[in-house]
Amino acid sequence: MSSDAVRPGSDAVRTDAQDAAPTRPPEEILLGFARALRAAGVAVTADRERTFLEAVAALGLEDQVGVYHAGRATLCGSPADLERYDLVFHAWFSGQRAGMKNRPPLQQVTSQAGLNDSAGAANSAQDDPDTVAAQASSTEILRHRDVATLDRRDREELVRMFAALRPRAPRRRAHRHTRARRGQVDARRTLRSILRRMGEPGEVTWRRRADRPRRVVLLIDVSGSMSAYADALIRLAHTYCAAGVPTEVFTLGTRLTHVTRPLHQRDPDRAIVAAGRAIPDWSGGTRLAEGVKVFLDRWGRRGMARGAVVVVFSDGWERDQPEALGEQVRRLRAVAHRVVWVNPHRGRAGYEPVQGGIMAVLPHVDDFVAGHSMAAFQELTEVVARA
Repeated sequence: MSSDAVRPGSDAVRTDAQDAAPTRPPEEILLGFARALRAAGVAVTADRERTFLEAVAALGLEDQVGVYHAGRATLCGSPADLERYDLVFHAWFSGQRAGMKNRPPLQQVTSQAGLNDSAGAANSAQDDPDTVAAQASSTEILRHRDVATLDRRDREELVRMFAALRPRAPRRRAHRHTRARRGQVDARRTLRSILRRMGEPGEVTWRRRADRPRRVVLLIDVSGSMSAYADALIRLAHTYCAAGVPTEVFTLGTRLTHVTRPLHQRDPDRAIVAAGRAIPDWSGGTRLAEGVKVFLDRWGRRGMARGAVVVVFSDGWERDQPEALGEQVRRLRAVAHRVVWVNPHRGRAGYEPVQGGIMAVLPHVDDFVAGHSMAAFQELTEVVARA
């Protein structure tokens, strides 16, 4: 497919984005395009969607050439995605492709079936505008918004979204075996069965190694720099406790606070209030290195962190020396199964891990992920579960 066929800004291409803007918010248009691109087989993640929205916000939706190149730079992960991107962009924004006589409206999305590699061409499927709008609904937009920017009404909707979140515990192999229909031959049990029958041959018994849930430890920074995210992070911790995942929760500020017990209340609002009362240093200073050290000395090395998945929620701002934080995270990694570091600023466009604390801990963490939106929290639960 030639680049002239989809070159934005050419005379043969007409954008309908400005016509659609009065009736449909720009976020719905852009998120609808990202969802159509994902349906076409391009791996569009939540981080890429957010970066795309921020890039277009800086350029303006009326700049069709800028929107085109912003999408190529943020939504495509490999050269193999470019052809599909061109087809979907052309069908979504201009409704015209070279050699095509019909001009479908903005709401028409190129069908996924017509975008496979063997066909090499795009077939169109006429969608109802209400259906397209439902796909890019306000709930979907809210999932990708930074929780620090939400108003009271959006936060109430976010609480309902947390109630629908279903985190899963990571699994580990147990030391003991259990009976099974297939697996390894249980020689001892089979031999004892033969001896009970005076040497007569009998049924062969089998066994397999069982698996058990692995503990999850959440260390949540509640200092002043993290205060805008602390409420959502505590709610996420309560969701883990309510889901039956073996979870231990601590908060980090000027001191370490164990808040697992109050978060085990059934009602989420009461649990959040009880946890808030138990935290004496909410929105205070930050002593991450000291907090991690106390956790390791009092709980971690005794067994709570041993073999567990430890998730640290923090932006990395540290009052002490960053090298001290790096040393404590190195000690933590030595006893934990995996260490996941969640930074809310990781989901912002153009973010670079330049803070001294982040640079000190990165060599000792297994996953460095975003934690700024509901979509990021959903991805975090998958990272923890597969660990």
